[in-house]
Amino acid sequence: MKEKLSKLGYNIFVYIVLAFTVIVSIFPIIWIIVSSFKTNAQILGSPFSLPTGINFMPYKKVFTQYNFLTYTFNSFIISFTATAISVVLYAMAAYVIAKYDFKFKNLFYILFTMTLLVPGQTKAQPIFTIILKLHIYDTRFALILVYLSMGMAMSLFILRSTFMSIPKEFDESASIEGAGFLRVFLNINLPLAKSGLATSGVLMFLNYWNEYFYAMLLTSSAKIRTLPLEMGFFNEAFSYNYTEMFAALTVAVLPGIIIYSFAQEQVQESVVSSGIKG
Repeated sequence: MKEKLSKLGYNIFVYIVLAFTVIVSIFPIIWIIVSSFKTNAQILGSPFSLPTGINFMPYKKVFTQYNFLTYTFNSFIISFTATAISVVLYAMAAYVIAKYDFKFKNLFYILFTMTLLVPGQTKAQPIFTIILKLHIYDTRFALILVYLSMGMAMSLFILRSTFMSIPKEFDESASIEGAGFLRVFLNINLPLAKSGLATSGVLMFLNYWNEYFYAMLLTSSAKIRTLPLEMGFFNEAFSYNYTEMFAALTVAVLPGIIIYSFAQEQVQESVVSSGIKG
């Protein structure tokens, strides 16, 4: 009886902590989305009440008057291109590191993953100089090039563990049947590594989508501006107009939430697997 009461008390404590964590995490986002359908007077007068109606006019203004469609397109095309190229490159690198033995393999892996420990801002000066020398300042290509290196450490860590979890017997059987390096990689290992690939891709896309520092450093014109960068200007210029500011914030955060919601199961599975096997 005492043991059951102790277990019940433990479960109640765990659920209270979990509920508190969930509420603290999602309440600000829900509040912003709900408030985007209210007027300024309603937000200031009763900030926690529900909107009296659904009004999409602030969203229409955000896209038509403040050109958010261009900023959203820039963010999407830069994030998607950088993510697609990164997944291909890092999958090949992680596969070789996981499956083959060669000199200094561990040293290369350590050097690659050590970039995870270096703050991005410390590399700003050399990156800025290189971008200027290449004459690609204020272009989408400059941001794509920089973003390619930002997800390297995390992706290699996840994908190496994923490929290591695939039994070598599969590769050996395919090789005996006459499959070459590319066929073993493309037809055997890649399909089995889809959870790791999805996790790496989703985390990199969200990281690029929300990136602000290099978008600010490497662009100057409005036509190249990304969504997080525009949000900085928008908040400063229109901080008095809460309705439109919350509508703009919703536009900025909603794609990331939707993408993660669809891939959360594979992300969690792969992260747990990487933590165990890495």
